[in-house]
Amino acid sequence: MGKTTGFLEYKREDESYVAPKKRIGNYEEFTIPLKEQKLKDQGARCMDCGIPFCHSGCPLGNFIPDFNDKVYKGKWEEAIDILHKTNNFPEFTGRLCPAPCEEACVLGINEDPVTIENIEKNIVETAFKNGWITANPPKLRTDKTVAVIGSGPAGLAAAQQLNRAGHTVTVFERDEKVGGLLRYGIPDFKMEKHVIDRRVKVLEEEGIVFKTNAHVGENVDANKLKDEFDAIVLCGGATVRRHIPIPGADLNGVVQAMDFLKKNNEYVDGLKDFDEIISAKGKNVIVIGGGDTGSDCIGTSNRHGATSVTNFEILSKPTEGRPAHQPWPYWPMKLKTTSSHQEGVERFFSISTKEFIGDKDGNLKALKTVEVEWIFKPGERPQLKEIEGTEKEWKCELTLLALGFTGAEMTLAEQFGLNMDFRTNIDASTKNYATNVPGIFAAGDMRRGQSLIVWAISEGRQAAHHVDAYLMGESHLPLKDDSDLPRV
Repeated sequence: MGKTTGFLEYKREDESYVAPKKRIGNYEEFTIPLKEQKLKDQGARCMDCGIPFCHSGCPLGNFIPDFNDKVYKGKWEEAIDILHKTNNFPEFTGRLCPAPCEEACVLGINEDPVTIENIEKNIVETAFKNGWITANPPKLRTDKTVAVIGSGPAGLAAAQQLNRAGHTVTVFERDEKVGGLLRYGIPDFKMEKHVIDRRVKVLEEEGIVFKTNAHVGENVDANKLKDEFDAIVLCGGATVRRHIPIPGADLNGVVQAMDFLKKNNEYVDGLKDFDEIISAKGKNVIVIGGGDTGSDCIGTSNRHGATSVTNFEILSKPTEGRPAHQPWPYWPMKLKTTSSHQEGVERFFSISTKEFIGDKDGNLKALKTVEVEWIFKPGERPQLKEIEGTEKEWKCELTLLALGFTGAEMTLAEQFGLNMDFRTNIDASTKNYATNVPGIFAAGDMRRGQSLIVWAISEGRQAAHHVDAYLMGESHLPLKDDSDLPRV
């Protein structure tokens, strides 16, 4: 695969970025693509490694060496055909996936891994540019109907796969536009929303019906759906936000990250005026939470014109390299510095927020913290210990809580009579994605809990196979055995 000696001849090169001072003046994507020859060189780095561990690192099981080889040889149309066999939406994963495939790349044992994610993105962008991605509706229709609830990556993948099987598919989305967290949780500077729109247009041309402002359980009757459709797939995500139960948590200025990001995305999309959003302009902003959502809040706050941006993480600072207890090819928990961090932020680790302080009008003006350390004992859960004498007060007018999600909302489970598991996700069999109610299935974060976009697409594809088998007695849709994959 690739060039036999390519990994010896070429060093890893990734796309570059527009300078921070220039890019924070707008919400456009700011990556600068590599030239085609450079991309071919990067494809050439893919080794003939015998056992491609990148396959097991990827929840979708993408045929990575195969499309790398096609890129090296300049056969881009063949590359997109290979990529689409396992991944419905490489334009999403090519921008947003943390690339567990690269951490599992054999070359990564002692060199920089192949730039798999960037190659994937360029394959799909080349395909769209050349008009190779067009609607491919099924030649035959069954008499079966399926409702997909939720239009995030899991819902879109399930819908496309079931439509390919010939079923009539309707997607219900409670927001104004299709996309779920892809549209309302991911800032435009990471993925502009025309990327979603062009793919949805293809799905519509293939015959999928989208109904927006359709909130099942509120303005759409759940029992009516059970009567009207032969099967239902729940892909509503894990959207219950984690709170921080400390004094002052109800002050004006203590805001959930997803509320902040959603309103800003609506502003960028022209659906809201700037005075209708939660603004960081001229404020001292503290983002609590060190994950990707926290990073998105940092980038958005800098674009608003925040006076200062600070980031707190209660966990210890990760190592910059792979930790010894997470050897190749496992996913390593190491320090991640994103493009948003590079735009301006002060980061603090091993720090816990103790209290929000408000003024006489109930507005946030400061918060108190304490430094912490983690105590590890064999066979026991890690213990958090506050370090005496490290209390500190921070000036702050806006705090963004990027603390993750605790599970799925209860409404659908209650209305459909579904069981939930101990993590408050929809309890759907890991074997066939089925719930306790016949004909109702679940996929994505609603089933597995908060996870990655690549996992959501994988879940949607897997669920579609089982729904098709339920409806028809058997299914020819692809099915991947993911029982041994790490839960990244």
